[in-house]
Amino acid sequence: ELTSRVKTGRVVLPALLAVGIVNSIPKLIASRILQPVLQTEIAIRLVCREGALEALLGDLAVHQLDMVLSDRPIPSGLSVKAFSHALGSSEIALFAKKGSTRQYEKDFPQSLDKAPILLPTMDNPIRRALDEWFDQEGISPTMVAEFEDSALMKAFGEAGNGIFPAPAAISDEVEQMYRCRRIGQAIPVVEKYYAISPERKLKHPAVLQVIENARKTLLLG
Repeated sequence: ELTSRVKTGRVVLPALLAVGIVNSIPKLIASRILQPVLQTEIAIRLVCREGALEALLGDLAVHQLDMVLSDRPIPSGLSVKAFSHALGSSEIALFAKKGSTRQYEKDFPQSLDKAPILLPTMDNPIRRALDEWFDQEGISPTMVAEFEDSALMKAFGEAGNGIFPAPAAISDEVEQMYRCRRIGQAIPVVEKYYAISPERKLKHPAVLQVIENARKTLLLG
């Protein structure tokens, strides 16, 4: 129908794609995943809402959202008819304000012992994975602050309040936007990304395009 309207020259109202974004997902990752939606030949109006996963799944269940972008699959035991589709993953790197990285780059990751650090809150899968990594490496950074919102965490890092984690897939953008420098990688910690939809077999053309693009640009794992 949309193609027909384009060919006939009639005015076409943009199709609507409502996406929920879990607030712990880095905004740069969400932007990269959703960017193709705005570059299609078919006019699409993108509506993005942020929130906690459980609240967004509630909106998905009552058809207020077409899709949810999440850093974790649907929690087990949650009574909601929805399906998780793996998009890919990124390894996690650690960053610090420019001018303060030299002391941490040498002898990394042992250099992080007692170093000031900014981390996601405990309900974030990356926080748990990083805590395990610190234990395995035998290091105990000094916790300065915890954040639900990844962008706020980076803003505090930019201000020089501590070292912070971010996906290695967006290292260049993080360094440029937050005037920081990558100091090392927390191998084997990875952040995974999922598209959660109301149906097992995806039908929405924009959602299909988002998933196809993400699987090409993100490291599957």
